[in-house]
Amino acid sequence: MWTEKRSLVLSKCCVVAFMIMLAVAAVLAPRAFRAWVVYMPEQRMVYFRATVYIGLVPAVSLLLLLYGLLHRIGVGEVFVSKNTDCLRYISWCCFAGAAVSMASAFYWFPWCAIGVAAAFMGLIVRVIKNVVAKAVSLQEEADYTI
Repeated sequence: MWTEKRSLVLSKCCVVAFMIMLAVAAVLAPRAFRAWVVYMPEQRMVYFRATVYIGLVPAVSLLLLLYGLLHRIGVGEVFVSKNTDCLRYISWCCFAGAAVSMASAFYWFPWCAIGVAAAFMGLIVRVIKNVVAKAVSLQEEADYTI
């Protein structure tokens, strides 16, 4: 039977799997890019690598924040201000990734699509953050009501 606890464990495992994939991608990136993008001139490959390595910073930050959020939810801390802050930082990580991608569209246009997707995800997370912030406010209000 599928439970809330199993769902949290699966989510944490997925976050860890993505962290591992990012680490592997960072190590193998130079060799992999040369194999995948054979038509790109070497000058653009330098930009491509820079985009990926700069983009790793918000990606890793986002995954660490997400893991912390899932951990707090797992121990019963759902409507707390730490989670609101965490969601805010996650949205900023999405926007940072979008900025890196959009800036990189000058040499390879497909980055634009990735940037738009990251910005849209940042917007969705921001809306969820606002909902959680309101729930935290209501929870605190209810806690002080006698």
